[in-house]
Amino acid sequence: MFMGGLAALCLGATRSVWAQPSVPVVGFVRSSSLKGAEALVARFREGLKETGYVEGQNVAIEFRSAEDQYERLPTIVAELIRRPVSVLVANTAAAQLARAATTTVPIVFAAGSDPVKDNLVTSLGRPSGNITGVSFLGSNLGSKKLELLRELVPRARTIGVLANPDSPASQAERTEVLTAAPVVGQRVLVLDVRKEGDFDTAFATLVRERAGALLVTGDALFTSRRAKLVALATRYAVPTIHTEQLFVEAGGLMSYGASIFDAYRQVGIYTGRILKGEKPADLPVVQPTKFELTINLKTAKALGLTIPPSLRLRASRLLE
Repeated sequence: MFMGGLAALCLGATRSVWAQPSVPVVGFVRSSSLKGAEALVARFREGLKETGYVEGQNVAIEFRSAEDQYERLPTIVAELIRRPVSVLVANTAAAQLARAATTTVPIVFAAGSDPVKDNLVTSLGRPSGNITGVSFLGSNLGSKKLELLRELVPRARTIGVLANPDSPASQAERTEVLTAAPVVGQRVLVLDVRKEGDFDTAFATLVRERAGALLVTGDALFTSRRAKLVALATRYAVPTIHTEQLFVEAGGLMSYGASIFDAYRQVGIYTGRILKGEKPADLPVVQPTKFELTINLKTAKALGLTIPPSLRLRASRLLE
């Protein structure tokens, strides 16, 4: 059973799009839950509004989620294409399926990985066909996050790496960490998580193996379940680094990455421009120009950690 109705209700999409045939319909699909993604959807709506589109007035949005069950994505994507929608907005996994399923419906992606390596586009500057989007390049930050975590906890003999085997972005970052770790003599422990129910098992393994820190790869599953992840890291007193600032605002220790808020706002802008008649192939893939280090000093104090001056100076934001 699709979760679109529930998600739409939770996100404020209370009007039936099919009762408004005169307005364009945007399909918004994620591999992970829409619960926990409200802030990202809000930024997407902001971007749409900047181009003159307001949900419920001159555009309708149909929300869909595979609820972390990737095998459901093909059916969900196919249903939205058949409706049809005017533009399909998708994260990486959903966008890959959509690209294979249609050459006519415009697709705008929000990707944490390299869209060229993931075969979403042939070129960042001139994407071909019916697809473009925004990349916040979380998968390219694995080695940097490992470096920052080692600087914070230099005595950690083992560092855990939380990854989703079903996620292209998460797997790309996992590979980068595994490549970088031997170079600096760091032992890493990969913990595979496909659904929320796997988190407790992963942390139990982390504790059993006496890992001194945890690197969480960027993935929609983890973002949507950030409260759960932060709670577990707090319970087991594990210093953790994330890709998105959202985790630090929720009580996580540290994050390093581009703004996912900016990414979803830009996705909204691109969606609006396409609704106005522009072609995806003429809209270059947007890439981040700034990466931010955010540290939660309150969490560090609770963990008994002293933030090195070098990290304090490099931090874009320190949360008290």
